[in-house]
Amino acid sequence: MKLMLAEPFKTLWAGRDAFAAVEGLQGEVYRELEARRTLRTEVEGRGYFVKIHRGIGWGEIVKNLVTAKLPVLGAGQEWLAIQRLQELGVPTMTAVAYGESGSNPADQHSFIITEELAPTVSLEDFSIDWLKQPPEPRLKHALIAEVARMTGMMHRGGVNHRDCYICHFLLHTDTPVTADNFKLSVIDLHRAQTRDKISHRWRDKDLAALYFSALDIGLTRRDKLRFLKGYFQQPLRQILAEESALLLWLQAKADKLYARKQRYGDAL
Repeated sequence: MKLMLAEPFKTLWAGRDAFAAVEGLQGEVYRELEARRTLRTEVEGRGYFVKIHRGIGWGEIVKNLVTAKLPVLGAGQEWLAIQRLQELGVPTMTAVAYGESGSNPADQHSFIITEELAPTVSLEDFSIDWLKQPPEPRLKHALIAEVARMTGMMHRGGVNHRDCYICHFLLHTDTPVTADNFKLSVIDLHRAQTRDKISHRWRDKDLAALYFSALDIGLTRRDKLRFLKGYFQQPLRQILAEESALLLWLQAKADKLYARKQRYGDAL
């Protein structure tokens, strides 16, 4: 069994079964599945997000593997990713409680509790009207550079997100957002993988998802080049020469995802 409790849960659950206690937390439920529950709760006036994972069963594990998907077995993936990102200096969530019980991946019980990041707005919501109401250029350029920096640090540090969309970059709004003063945090790491070095395959999947999620916000060619320069930290001439195959693949993959999104939207 693994268990880490920081305040306020260290005191709140002293002498109690943490795994039973976390199941008793109440609040606004964001996701309720047989094997996973996500909710927001408040303790001593502060907000926290709770993710509880219950065993998904061998049948679901096998089904995922047969379809070339990596199943999420518990809260451990998010716990490890948060620790690694904090070591790298990539702004992310703060975990205040983590537990894992059981060695059988099919029926393992685990949880993670993170401090709520508030007040914030996702980059998806912040940029939703950029086509009709373009942002101040310096702010847009600064945000692109920061997303590129954070994503590059994450990948070079051995973490691939697997849900790397602009909605999972939160912009802090406790102070006025300007080109010279803002903060972004990356969230929703429950599918993330942490290793010594990520492969190009997983890096490229993250980049394609990120590009796809930004297709409707009015990015120009110069904006895309600005991202590439910040991500690869190399001269543009070198990037365009050495990564030409990747850039073609990214465009094709993003277009394919976008077409699928349009078909799904039409079906609705």
